[in-house]
Amino acid sequence: METAQKTVGSKPIAEPALFYSSTLEVRLTPPEVVAEIIAYMRSDLARQYRVTIGTDSELASDKNADFVTAIVVHRIGNGGRYFWRRFELGKFYTLRDRMIREALISIDVAKEILTQLEKSVLPAFEFEIHVDIGVNGPTKAVIQEVVGMVRANNFQVKTKPESYAATSVADRHV
Repeated sequence: METAQKTVGSKPIAEPALFYSSTLEVRLTPPEVVAEIIAYMRSDLARQYRVTIGTDSELASDKNADFVTAIVVHRIGNGGRYFWRRFELGKFYTLRDRMIREALISIDVAKEILTQLEKSVLPAFEFEIHVDIGVNGPTKAVIQEVVGMVRANNFQVKTKPESYAATSVADRHV
């Protein structure tokens, strides 16, 4: 697996450099994902779009965690496409650390993708980060912290049950 060295928070991590596509047989670099999103949005300029980023993770019995990040482009009222990548980031001992790492990964990917999208002439689109936390269940203890972190980076944020990029799309590949 090809990886790219990045820093999330203060910890360097090796993330896979390539994304899988929901519709293509090839793996794509982040700039190629952006090009696919742009082409998809330009193919129907009359529509409105929502681009969402979400990360989900699963903890194995040895405390290693697999993370999946999904980039979803939703043609509102008419389907959509998504891209995803999966990687392992080592051991996590608390749910809080894993939820924060999910959010940091999504923020990092969102900054990269949005920067590229803003360079293009596109139809109107919304941009959101979806986090796999909610007011019910064990993640409720970190909801304010994670939502505040996403908002502090100037992104709109959705939590469960509205956070489909994390809770449905990324979750299906964990």
